[in-house]
Amino acid sequence: MDFASQIAPSSVGVYVQVPFCQAKCSYCNFSTGVFRAEAYAPYVDAVCAEILGHAAFYRDAGLGVWQQAAGRAAVDTIYIGGGTPSLLAPGELGRILDAVRRAFDGSPSEVTLEADPETVTEEKARAWREAGFNRVSLGSQSFSDVELKAVGRRHRRADIYTAIECLREAGLDNVSFDLIAGLPHQTRESWHNSLEELLSLRPRHISIYLLELDEGSRLGRETLAGGLRYGVAALPEDDAAAASYEHACERLVGEGYDHYEISNWALPGFRSRHNLKYWRREPYLGFGAGAHSFDGVERWANSHDPMAYAASIKEQRLPVEQRESVDARQALEEELFLGLRQLDGIDLESVERRYQVDLGERLRPLEDEGLVETYQGRLRLAPSRLTVSNEVFVRLLD
Repeated sequence: MDFASQIAPSSVGVYVQVPFCQAKCSYCNFSTGVFRAEAYAPYVDAVCAEILGHAAFYRDAGLGVWQQAAGRAAVDTIYIGGGTPSLLAPGELGRILDAVRRAFDGSPSEVTLEADPETVTEEKARAWREAGFNRVSLGSQSFSDVELKAVGRRHRRADIYTAIECLREAGLDNVSFDLIAGLPHQTRESWHNSLEELLSLRPRHISIYLLELDEGSRLGRETLAGGLRYGVAALPEDDAAAASYEHACERLVGEGYDHYEISNWALPGFRSRHNLKYWRREPYLGFGAGAHSFDGVERWANSHDPMAYAASIKEQRLPVEQRESVDARQALEEELFLGLRQLDGIDLESVERRYQVDLGERLRPLEDEGLVETYQGRLRLAPSRLTVSNEVFVRLLD
């Protein structure tokens, strides 16, 4: 496939990673950590330098095929995530957005900032709006103080209400909330209560995640080791967490939310445009420590260590620690895996034609078991089997 000709008329998404947190949640397996505030400004300096110098960095490293084929790229979405980007001073966040505007063409229609509820103030919200943010992803996770405390979150239920009031007063009405099903001490009653409180706020976007435990998090390591720290003994059974997710599916759709991706719902017109790029395998560029990029042909990731990352940028070196070319087989698997995460599914005929394959034999057992189905000419996960999606993906890609 000729990637350059495909993306020349298109836009890319820009992601900026801010790896700083006030505390490390027990379930977190991201490359983030607690750093002194004095580290923030030098890190922002490095991020801005990487953004402004990305064309030269990519040219020297042989990355970013559009740089050679199409020149300066246009950007239509910006997402600043982490970590807790809202820990940065508004002026530092504004500098990052200004660097993106200077380095790329285009007028981004969606500019998202991740924020923790306890970090939101009236002054910050106004400054974010003035800087150019038009969407905030609020890390709420739960409306139960018991659950929040159990996993090491710094905010409490009251902070969520304060945060949404500040954001809306500042004109930041496009807010996304998230909840996690399966937290320690979570019960059927507490889950239903969190969901109803969330719905009472009528956010434009909602993400519902099932708690994932792996050895990359303290909670996961403790669970695998058979210990009792971090609320391991209070974890709900898997069936209870799955039931919570299924209840959310029913309630959110009943309240007019569009279930467009396994973990994501939106009011009409408010799907996450940036995240859709990931699921549709569209190009995006990542800046900052641990940020990932994809140009349709190759994926690469920066060093996860913020200090090592900043030092490399200061020395005019791109700190890439992972780099992988995507061959046709991998691309096909990604089309299937990411496409089936979307409730619209995939145009199977188009995929088979593009990759010159016949997937009938691979799909038939899954169809016979009711795990996938064809609906209006598109292949999709059976709506009743979303909670076992990972099992379906493993079998599909085996």
